[in-house]
Amino acid sequence: MRLSPVILTVVIASLAYSTPPEMAFSRLLPAAPALAAAMWPVLPTVLLGTVCLFLMIGLSMVFPGLGTWWTAAGIIAVTVAAAYGSHVRLQRERTLFQVRLVADAAQQVVLSPTPRRFGSVEIESLYLAAAAEARIGGDFYEVVDTGYGVRLLIGDVRGKGLPAVGAAAAIVNAFREAAYDEADMVSVARRLDASSTRYYAAFPPEGAMERFATALLVEIPHGGRRIEILNCGHPPPLLLNRGELRALEPTTPSPLLNLAELIGDHYSVDTFEFAAGDLLLLYTDGVAEARARDGEFFPLTDWMRQQPPTPPRELLTALHGALLHYSGGRLDDDIAALAVRLREPSE
Repeated sequence: MRLSPVILTVVIASLAYSTPPEMAFSRLLPAAPALAAAMWPVLPTVLLGTVCLFLMIGLSMVFPGLGTWWTAAGIIAVTVAAAYGSHVRLQRERTLFQVRLVADAAQQVVLSPTPRRFGSVEIESLYLAAAAEARIGGDFYEVVDTGYGVRLLIGDVRGKGLPAVGAAAAIVNAFREAAYDEADMVSVARRLDASSTRYYAAFPPEGAMERFATALLVEIPHGGRRIEILNCGHPPPLLLNRGELRALEPTTPSPLLNLAELIGDHYSVDTFEFAAGDLLLLYTDGVAEARARDGEFFPLTDWMRQQPPTPPRELLTALHGALLHYSGGRLDDDIAALAVRLREPSE
C-alpha cells in the first residue's frame, strides 16, 4: 500500500510512453502525488511530485505536442496541495495518538486490569467500546478481594462513549472503597447510589440523557460454595452447571443507581449455590442486544447453553468472536463481560 504512489507513477509513465500520444496518459501524472499525500510524509510527497514533473518534461521531448505546460502546471499545483494535505494529516494523526494515550490512561483508571485468580476463584474480563476510536465507554466492571470475600461489580451507565465515562468512573471508584469498608452488599449499593447521585448533581449530562445506571454486585465468600447477588436493574447473570444453564434472576428488584430517592432504597440480596467447576457469566446489555443485520438479537442463552466446560478466558474469547461474527463487526453498544469459575480443589 505504501508503494502504491510509486507503482501508479510507473504505470502511468509506461502507458504514456507505449501508447499513441493522442491517448494522453501523461495527464494522469498529477494523481500520483495526490495519492502519496494520503500515506506519505511531506518531503517524500514533494519528491514524487518532482519526479512526475521531470517525467512529463521527458515525455514531451519524445512526444511533442502533449500539452506539457498545462500538465506540468497541474503537477505543480497538485503537489503543493498534496504537501499541505500530508502536513494536515500528520498533525491530526499526532493529535489522535495523544488522544489514544489519554484514553488508555483513563481506561486504566476506570477499568483496572483484572487478576486472573483470587484463591480458588478464577476471573477473566472482556470489554469492547462501541464509540468510534474509543477505548472506554459507559459500561464498567471491577473485582476486589476483601476480607468478606471476592466482590465483583459490573454495570452500565445510561448512554455510551465519553459522556458516560465520568459517571462510570465515579461508580467504580466508590465501589473500590466501599467494597473494603462495608460488611454487607446492601451498604455497598447505597454507597454506589450516593456516589452516582453526587456525580450527576455536579456534572449533569448533556441533552435529555436519563441519569441512572444499572449495576450488579456479586460476593463470593472465601472457601464458600455459594454466591450472593444484589441486582440493581441489570441483566441477570448466567450460571452454567454441568451443562445446565440457569439465569440468576432476583427475587425482588433493587433500585437502579441514582433512582433510590425516587423509588426507595429497598435492596434485596439473593443467595445461589456455586459449586466447583461452575461457570458464571456477568454481562452488560450490549452482549444480549447485539444485533445481526436483520435486527435479531444475539441468542446469548442458547449460545451459552452450547458451551462446553471451559476456562473463563476461553469462554470470553469464544464470546468475543461470536459477537463480532453475529453483528458483522458492527457494535451498537458498549460491551462488558466477566467470566467467573470456582476451580476444582485438585487444580
